[in-house]
Amino acid sequence: MNILEFSSLVFVGSLLAGFLGASTGLGGGVVIVPLLVLGFGVDIRYAMGASLVSVIATSSAAASAYVKEGFSNLRVGMFLEIATTIGAVAGAAVATRINPSAIAVVFGLVLLYSAYESGFSRKSDTAPAGPDKLATRLRMNSAYPTPEGTRQYYVRAVPGGFGVMFIAGALSGLLGIGSGALKVIAMDQVMRLPFKVSTTTSNFMIGVTAAASAGVFLNRGYIDPGLAMPVMLGVLIGSLAGTRFLLKASTRILRMVFAVVIVALALEMLYKGITRGF
Repeated sequence: MNILEFSSLVFVGSLLAGFLGASTGLGGGVVIVPLLVLGFGVDIRYAMGASLVSVIATSSAAASAYVKEGFSNLRVGMFLEIATTIGAVAGAAVATRINPSAIAVVFGLVLLYSAYESGFSRKSDTAPAGPDKLATRLRMNSAYPTPEGTRQYYVRAVPGGFGVMFIAGALSGLLGIGSGALKVIAMDQVMRLPFKVSTTTSNFMIGVTAAASAGVFLNRGYIDPGLAMPVMLGVLIGSLAGTRFLLKASTRILRMVFAVVIVALALEMLYKGITRGF
């Protein structure tokens, strides 16, 4: 396989990853890392570096559209970025010193449970009635557009969401993914934001988190421009298509797609952790 063929195949795979990342709020890194490592034999550290670059592209392409449409909650996103950025820098700093196998196993088990919660457990897409004192003080409560008109929602459990976001940031730096899965879970299941608000705000946050981690990987020489370029371009184009899909898709479909992807990610993490694939 020559360089042109290799870059073309990576580009096509990145298109699909970008579409999936933008439409579910997961970030393309969920697909990119196993694609590069298992499909193309790329070293895991360089795959993580390219993945982080692609996650930045996904977030940059999707976030502006979501903000314009009125879905993303900027106050929630900016506040929670404090936790994810600190976690991302800490995770990236220890990425080359700690074997993440045990973390991958625990992460996989948590994701399996989270997939069940997201896809089957919760029936309503609206948060519990009544404001939360801390969220109200921080002016996080907002509204988002629906086919029936603008719908108000209240943010809950801010400290709990902040804690989960720190873990999400640490996993982003440690495993080279955007950790959009945990971000969506934190906002959807813990803070009780509507699912579309959770996914769009996750896309807004992922880029900042990945940028913090990517700086550490770049400093250590784990970002190869020749690999990162086709990955970034593919994810960028795919994420634009994913953005349009999310704005028109029903919440029920998004929840099921999210649950299926989370199960796949969980099985991948369990396999890597058990077989010491890292």
